[in-house]
Amino acid sequence: MARLRGPGGCPWDREQTLDSLKPYLIEEAYEVLEAMDAGDSREHCEELGDLLLQIVFHAEIAREEGRWDFADVADAISDKLIHRHPHVFGEAEARDAAEVEKNWARLKAEERTKKKGRPGSVLDGIPRQAPALLRAERTGEKASRIGFDWPDAEGPRAKIDEELAELDRAIAEGDREAVFRELGDVLFSVANLARHLRVPPEDALRAALRRFEERFHKLEEKLRQEGHPPGAPAEIERLEAIWQEVKSG
Repeated sequence: MARLRGPGGCPWDREQTLDSLKPYLIEEAYEVLEAMDAGDSREHCEELGDLLLQIVFHAEIAREEGRWDFADVADAISDKLIHRHPHVFGEAEARDAAEVEKNWARLKAEERTKKKGRPGSVLDGIPRQAPALLRAERTGEKASRIGFDWPDAEGPRAKIDEELAELDRAIAEGDREAVFRELGDVLFSVANLARHLRVPPEDALRAALRRFEERFHKLEEKLRQEGHPPGAPAEIERLEAIWQEVKSG
């Protein structure tokens, strides 16, 4: 990377900044997930390499600016792992994974307090730029660490019904602000139910989208076979009939 950005290197690479690389960092992370969801081991490996390239790219730019380099990145995560695993690298004991998670949260909070000079919130550490569904899941999980949670899945399932009823009232009253608010509450409740069922909501939604896309492509192919003009609207009754046929097939 130093050669690519150095004299005689690549003009495009030399023009990049930390800000210009932001979309590529996100894109490469999602391509890793896509390869994993597809079950493509070779592609998974290649996409991890692309993601690693972004980390190397960031580190090289930071090195040029005299801030830090790739070795600092590696040292930072190494130090963090050692500090948060005293049951492995120290004298502490952890009987099970639940105790490890509890200790991890405590140590992380101590680190944050030391860094900021004040006690933090149990909700700290959830990136605001994260996908909202993932952020909802993590928010519920973190809140549960101090006991603010339902004892089982029946709680969030009932909460969904409660929030749907409130959404129905907002729709009936034509209150757009309330609809916006209540719909958000419904989605948050669904994320909490998924957490209790140990089903990652992001994964579940991606799988649902893949199923929809696959079925929709088959629907489009069926319409083409029937001579329907590409992209032109079709009768809803015919679309529904084809959709049910595709689903049952």
